[in-house]
Amino acid sequence: MQQPYQPACPAPSEASGRSAPGTVGGEYHALLARHDAMRLRQRILGQGRAPVPDLAATSYDGAADQRLITQYLDLVTPFGDLIAHLYDEMFARWPYLRSLFPASMDFQRAHLARAFWYLIENLHRPAEVAAYFRQLGHDHRKLGVRPVHYEAFEAALVAALRRTAGPRWAEAVEQAWVRMLRFAVGSMVDGADAAIAEPPCWPGTVTAHERRRPDLAVLRVRVHEPYAYRAGQYAAVESPLMPQAWRHYSFASAPRPDGEVEFHIRRTGPDGVSEALVNRTRVGDVLRLGPAHGTMTLKEEDHPRDLLMVAGGTGWAPVRALLEEWASRRSTGGLPLRPPGRVHLFVGARNRTELYDAETLSQLAARHGRLRVVRVLDDDPVTPADGPMGEYGPLAEAVARDGQWSGHVAFVSGPAGMVGATVARLVAGGMLADRIRHDPVPDLMTASAGHPEAHPADGVVAGAAR
Repeated sequence: MQQPYQPACPAPSEASGRSAPGTVGGEYHALLARHDAMRLRQRILGQGRAPVPDLAATSYDGAADQRLITQYLDLVTPFGDLIAHLYDEMFARWPYLRSLFPASMDFQRAHLARAFWYLIENLHRPAEVAAYFRQLGHDHRKLGVRPVHYEAFEAALVAALRRTAGPRWAEAVEQAWVRMLRFAVGSMVDGADAAIAEPPCWPGTVTAHERRRPDLAVLRVRVHEPYAYRAGQYAAVESPLMPQAWRHYSFASAPRPDGEVEFHIRRTGPDGVSEALVNRTRVGDVLRLGPAHGTMTLKEEDHPRDLLMVAGGTGWAPVRALLEEWASRRSTGGLPLRPPGRVHLFVGARNRTELYDAETLSQLAARHGRLRVVRVLDDDPVTPADGPMGEYGPLAEAVARDGQWSGHVAFVSGPAGMVGATVARLVAGGMLADRIRHDPVPDLMTASAGHPEAHPADGVVAGAAR
């Protein structure tokens, strides 16, 4: 059934969390809302027509363009100069586009470099690339990006390629870049069109802000509209203190009837979204949430299985949500055909003071007999007071030496290095890769930008930052 149309999410102002009527941001998003309403009406009226098949992924010879682009890649890499020239060109020719981007472009440039690498390295798998960029187009609706903006981006890219590459540049290589970009953009437009019946983003009011450490806060947010997500997923969050700068955070709670969600935010630097959310956000502020994504979720067939959950740092947030859902499934919905499996939970931190949710861990262990909790500390030695539920050393090693996990389903969340090491240990121990669910981990080749929690193609055109 077609869902009722929801208006475009207004751009929040620093004072009130919303665009006031008559402001540039408010008028722009109101215009987008009217445009989307007309498009949705046309779609509903045309539902009886046969769908047009999507042949782009099957007809595009990405491998041929990949060979040509790679052959001349040394002329435009590292991508720093190319991206700087691109944005200079775009903002000089279309100054109004600057408002779609965050104030600081540092992370924007890093994310675009990652997107270029992702495209070039995976262009021989066009179906995979198309699926990835369809999701990205879905996400870009919250930024107010329209197809005409992609056209401006293409023109700026062509000018930047010529300026960066110099006299050795070839027309055939330029056309390969254009085809690659148009393929990605076509997928993004498809993803945005497919999501036209849902809001581009969801405003939510901060109902609680609790500092657990100087660099960490727990936020609860009451979302204004119905918001669908699963325990274990994540969403982009924007603060009115940093318009158009978005960062991904995992939900720390399973869906609740009151529509309230919880996030655990660690400040990762002196500036950016994390600093604004930890240090300067107050109860009553209005944040914006993008659509939920992620596959680190519980499935129906997981209920009778033994589960392994591994959480490092604020990677505890999605694992906490998964445990909420696991506990609720055990207490509702009638009797299962088989008894529920056990959960082995490993929670890692550098020391005891960084176990910021220790009370919840103790309560969970006391409340659920089929849950085993193991605390793993990097720096603090285990004492007799820790009993049998304390470990010392790197989290991945503690998990590997504790038992044989090949028959379990594993959920791993936390810093990229820890996730990668734990997944490698589990696979080496005989666990099938399709039984391991974890947060997105950046490809090592593109992680040099130093943003371990960023996604490979965040902010291809606008608006991603830490």
